[in-house]
Amino acid sequence: MALRMSCAFATSLDSHEHARIADQLGYERAWFYDSPALYPDVWTQLCRAGERTDRIGLGPGVMVPALRHPMVSAAAIATLVSLVGQERVAVGVGSGFTGRLALGKRPMPWARVAEYVRVVKALLRGEQVRWDDAVIEMLHHQGFAPPRPIEVPFLIGAQGPKGLAVAREVGDGAFGAPIPVPGFDWSAVLTFGTVLDEGEDPGSERSLAAAGHAAGVLLHFAAEFDQLDLIPGGREWAAAYDAVPREHRHLAMHDGHLVAINERDRLFVTGELLDGLGMALGPAGWREKLAQLEEGGATEVVFQPAGPDVPRELEAFAAMARS
Repeated sequence: MALRMSCAFATSLDSHEHARIADQLGYERAWFYDSPALYPDVWTQLCRAGERTDRIGLGPGVMVPALRHPMVSAAAIATLVSLVGQERVAVGVGSGFTGRLALGKRPMPWARVAEYVRVVKALLRGEQVRWDDAVIEMLHHQGFAPPRPIEVPFLIGAQGPKGLAVAREVGDGAFGAPIPVPGFDWSAVLTFGTVLDEGEDPGSERSLAAAGHAAGVLLHFAAEFDQLDLIPGGREWAAAYDAVPREHRHLAMHDGHLVAINERDRLFVTGELLDGLGMALGPAGWREKLAQLEEGGATEVVFQPAGPDVPRELEAFAAMARS
């Protein structure tokens, strides 16, 4: 199979250890989520992973510009490069689906995202650049950051027309979820779920614990973008949050986001739903799904494991892909 196999982590305190396992299993890259309301600091955990791995690529998937001054991001990228070398670093950047919504804010305007990427790239090249009406430059002496220029690829997490335009303008590729973005030489697509054991029911306790988060995040996505009618039971699921005051609803909806099934979602996330969404499949079903993703334009599949046994999820997905 020509597809590259990577993984993504809902950045936890153990993500550095999970990246070590992924490194040994042959995954090409480990992307770490950037959502401080939900997970530990993404750059701290990436650097911890860099100290414990030998060859796997590392990077945020995807970094949210609104969370940091561009100089902070440039210094963080440089720090990771100093640990693992620039050939192992790639940077995903998005407008902030989870990283912003979990804070009660809408995603950033794409024009601002594009300007942010341009500024960070210029800083890494060693240039002086203007941001917020001030001229800034990486002033790091030897021993405080790698010498400039620092050249690492940037993938833009986008699927709509404005995001795709930004990806073509300032990116080296695209990062899509849960469907691939066609037309790019590097098109990473995020996918969720679990590989079922032989004869295992999609509604098994293990399957729900490992893949329930996947159905939950699609329900949340559908609610944000008014697509609930596309998912069976979507409207009924959304109604379960009606009792939560609107100013607090984003907190309730992101409880367990991409980690576990929260109490409100639990009534609606079933084996039937996981099966229908293609998130709890046997090896043959997953191989068919990977072929469809590749046909849709993906060059890299990014699998996000979850549940109480992340090593098992990584191993099962790697074995399926190898076969």
